[in-house]
Amino acid sequence: MPRPVTLFTGQWADLPLVKMADKAAMFGYDGLELACWGDHFDVRKAMGPEGASYCSSRHAILGEAGLRCWAISNHLVGQAVCDPIDERHKAILPAHVWGDGDPEGVRERGRGDEADRPAAARLGVHVVNGFTGSSVWNKLYFFPPTSQDEIDAGFDDFAMRWTPILDLFEELDVKFALEVHPTEIAYDIHTAERASTRSTTTTRSASISTRATSSGRASTQRSSSTASPTASSTST
Repeated sequence: MPRPVTLFTGQWADLPLVKMADKAAMFGYDGLELACWGDHFDVRKAMGPEGASYCSSRHAILGEAGLRCWAISNHLVGQAVCDPIDERHKAILPAHVWGDGDPEGVRERGRGDEADRPAAARLGVHVVNGFTGSSVWNKLYFFPPTSQDEIDAGFDDFAMRWTPILDLFEELDVKFALEVHPTEIAYDIHTAERASTRSTTTTRSASISTRATSSGRASTQRSSSTASPTASSTST
């Protein structure tokens, strides 16, 4: 078939997936990019003892509407991985990630949730779209003056927190597609290029690369060099 056109469901997570699927089919979409909130796709259910049945139910709902799923999205939890956490995050995070609201605890629980990517593989998709957060976005204006050391530390923090997650993605043949976006470590061409080549020493030196896609997201994978732009399924 021609390149599928899909709809990201995050803006309609208040609607049951059954209703969302019917509307998307009526609008003429080929599939849905399921948000990991509302009742559209629940990571914990997917990884639970009834996970296989749960994932089948998602495909069944889409199939009834003549739709398919090629990707899921976990933007909200991903935002917590690198962000300076404050009370605003409580409104967007699942209760099990927010916990007691201790900032480092929230970031660690966010990492754990993001690393639970076997959920994507269990659903049978190979792309997880999302955000990464950023410990230095709030210094974007550079006044009072922000030093180069502070910016370097922000990219090091990003690499340290995301390298184990991306290692797991690679093992499962799942790509993480970073949406290049304000408030993220990569918010324009220059920062996307820097994020794609930033290295850190954890268990080993890791290189992170991003690929620009037609939907404005960037497919992130392990690479020895910066990847060139490529086409993908279009999602709105």
